[in-house]
Amino acid sequence: MRTIKILFSVSLLLAVVSCYAQTTNEATKTVSTNKVEAYYFHFNARCITCRTVEAQAQADIKLLYPELIKSGNISFTSINLDEPAGKTIGKDLGISGQTLLLVKGNKKVNITNEGFMYAVSQPDKLKAVIKEKIDGLLGK
Repeated sequence: MRTIKILFSVSLLLAVVSCYAQTTNEATKTVSTNKVEAYYFHFNARCITCRTVEAQAQADIKLLYPELIKSGNISFTSINLDEPAGKTIGKDLGISGQTLLLVKGNKKVNITNEGFMYAVSQPDKLKAVIKEKIDGLLGK
């Protein structure tokens, strides 16, 4: 039983590290909008952690900002970097790998590291990070 737990832990660690190694931290690129846009960039091949980061971030944003989503002032978009349209958007925003990105105007906040650290094991922490970063972009 202990061996199974160790193997599971090692497998989970390898999955997180392999996804984490593909993130990027581009600083700024001008995007002309006052709307907060949340993007999750991914590839065709996706591990369970990648899928969990996307699902958790999307669920948190829907839960925290239902009125702003309804009014169109916040959006969440999942973008496949293996598709031509995804490559174009990724290039425009300076993204080359799995990335959880918040964008408002020319401000970009990359929360990929937090997403991969917390989505699986501490989803409430990820939710708090999302709230803090989006509230900051909204000037709250």
